[in-house]
Amino acid sequence: MKTRIVNALFFLVLVAPKLFAQDPLEGLWQGYDGEWRHVSNQLIALAEATPEKNFAWRPAPGVRSTSEVYMHIVQANFGLLSATGPKMPPEMQGDVEKTITSKAEVISWLKRSLEAVKQAHLAETPADLARKVKIDGRNSTVDNMYLRIIIHDNEHMGQLVAYARMTGVVPPWSK
Repeated sequence: MKTRIVNALFFLVLVAPKLFAQDPLEGLWQGYDGEWRHVSNQLIALAEATPEKNFAWRPAPGVRSTSEVYMHIVQANFGLLSATGPKMPPEMQGDVEKTITSKAEVISWLKRSLEAVKQAHLAETPADLARKVKIDGRNSTVDNMYLRIIIHDNEHMGQLVAYARMTGVVPPWSK
């Protein structure tokens, strides 16, 4: 009995850190779902590492603040996703970039939008992805909309990393 307990504890000591550690490069170079997981994890990690006071910070007058960039991502995730079928939440109508500004609320909406995109994409079939859609008067496909979402989120991830570094926040994955 003691041997089993010792073996189980030894196994846990070796394996538990790997089970609970979050690989900052998880998903990188693993297709859409992997890339989506990667940027989603980074966006959430950076938002959580940013102090509440920095959510109001902006690099210059007339430029989006940190919270406004995050809410822009949220609104774009839902808006671009709505071109594929799922409806935008009614709470996302209007100028939410200016009205949703607290760290907790921004992170909650960020997680909700990232999960909505993830779940919608997981439910798509190859035929669904090839379906034609029209957005802003242009023809596209559902697959291209998901690509646009991931590119958009990565674009603003770069902006948020610059904001973080300008305010003394080190992105968690680069420590």
